[in-house]
Amino acid sequence: MSNERFVKLDPGERRPGRVPLPPPFRVLARTEDTEGRLSVLEVTLVRDIPRHTHHRADELIYVLEGELGVHFDGEDTSVPAGSFVLLPKGVPHALSRVGQAPPRVLQMSSPGGWECFLEDMFEAGPDVLHADGALDPDRINPIAAPHGIAYEV
Repeated sequence: MSNERFVKLDPGERRPGRVPLPPPFRVLARTEDTEGRLSVLEVTLVRDIPRHTHHRADELIYVLEGELGVHFDGEDTSVPAGSFVLLPKGVPHALSRVGQAPPRVLQMSSPGGWECFLEDMFEAGPDVLHADGALDPDRINPIAAPHGIAYEV
């Protein structure tokens, strides 16, 4: 039995990547760790994520703390701590904070690659944001497209 892919992270540790991600994003399993099958991140949602579609990957989210707002298939739902949602590829969705404390979630993508998109986005710098700090779809879509992600304009 091979142990080449074994990963153990202590509290607060993260997998290193090509670009350091800010503290709200903690990579636990990179795409190459799982031979492409998935990526796993712990994410604190400090900003709402506008409506977008993953064309290649299912997104799986388990809420660890707080409450997550999910807009999916035309409906809004609140997802409290201890709850799970599966956002299938091809269906537009948006994520938002509910309440004062930002939700902390375990986010998985299958197949993997979401951490690679984040690295590309943060490498591009603040130019992908509006002046108010929200993602600018016109600026982020050229970075998201190679990863099979499209934000609505």
